[in-house]
Parts: sequence; C-alpha cells; structure tokens
Amino acid sequence: MSSHPRTATPPAPTRAWVRLLSGKRLDLLNPTPFDWEDSDLAIGLARTYRWGGHSAWELPLSVAQHSLLVLALRRLWFPEIDDPRADLRELLHDADEGLLGFDCISVVKPFLGESYRRLTESLERVIAVRYGLAPWKEADKKPHKRADRVAAASEAVHVVGWTRKEVRATLGIPHQPLSVDPLAAIYGGTPWEPWAPTLAAERFLDELLKLSSKLEAV
Repeated sequence: MSSHPRTATPPAPTRAWVRLLSGKRLDLLNPTPFDWEDSDLAIGLARTYRWGGHSAWELPLSVAQHSLLVLALRRLWFPEIDDPRADLRELLHDADEGLLGFDCISVVKPFLGESYRRLTESLERVIAVRYGLAPWKEADKKPHKRADRVAAASEAVHVVGWTRKEVRATLGIPHQPLSVDPLAAIYGGTPWEPWAPTLAAERFLDELLKLSSKLEAV
C-alpha cells in the first residue's frame, strides 16, 4: 500500500451554460455584462412566455410583447417622463427573464427560495451595468407599477381568459383591465393577440436599439 496520503479531488466548479443564437455563451450562475448581444436578449424575451405559457389564443404571450405594452402605457399616462434612460429601464424591467428563459408567476417566487432570488438579482445587476440603468427609486416605481399591473390585468382578461371579476377576486390585481390595446394603435394587427416570437423579437429589438441610439447621442 502507498504511504502517501490521498488528496481529495476538488469539486468541479458549478456552471450553467447557455449557448446563444449569436454564438456567445452565458453562464447563468456567473454572468457578465458582455455575454450576450441585444438580439439574443430580444429573442430570449420573445421565446419566454407569461402566464405559464397558457393562452386563449393560438400563441402564448411573450415577455417581449408585455415589456412593450408596459412601456407604451407608461408613456401614455406619464408623458412628462421624457427620458430615454427611463424608457430603457421600463423596456428592460423583465430582461432577466429573457436571459434565464423563465417567467415565474409572481406568487410562486417566494416558494423558489433564496437561491432563485440571488440568481435573478445577479442577472439584473449585469443587465443594469450593460445598459447603464439607474436603480429604481420609490417615485419611479409608482408609474412603473401602475403600468405593469394594468398590463397584467388586461392580459389576464384579453389573452388568458380570466373574467374581470376574477382578476380582482382570484388574482388579487386591484386594477381595471383596459378595453383598448395600446399596442394595436402602434403596430396594427388584432388587438390583444399574442405576436409570433420572430415578430415580438423584431419589435422589441427595434425599440431597444432606438433607445440605445438616443442615449449615445446625448
């Protein structure tokens, strides 16, 4: 028998690699701001679905389309916030979900535990660095929360099939769903119909590049 003591093999580092369409790769457990292209983010959000992927339409609703709806509502209701950086933060408010490929139903999040929270916060941090997003302040959150929650109430009725009464009584969303789809006024098409992933990615990326160009020009 050998007299040399055995050396324990160190555990392999934990990685969670994602290969993106651009050819870049992202480690979800150790992300950096340089791991994706804007087009990768747009595609990820367009292929990540809200409401658990359930829909009364042929297609589910993407996070990309939801993000554009929230931005449209915030612009419509708070036109005094004329700031491309604020618009960009609004557009990217769920961007971590596009990199993770998962939109968790809000009330489920606490059951996923601390590890999930740290994972999403890590992605949010690198997104903020990549796009120069300022932290949310309480005054900023009010317009955002109103737009986000009204969007959710409207999606619940017009996309998923909940009744208006159920939105308040069952889902606990204290906002009235909209009747008119703001995105139909901007892009045309059938009101409230979920877009195909390629179209959602194209429209999200177009808005992202427009806002980025405005910031570069400042």
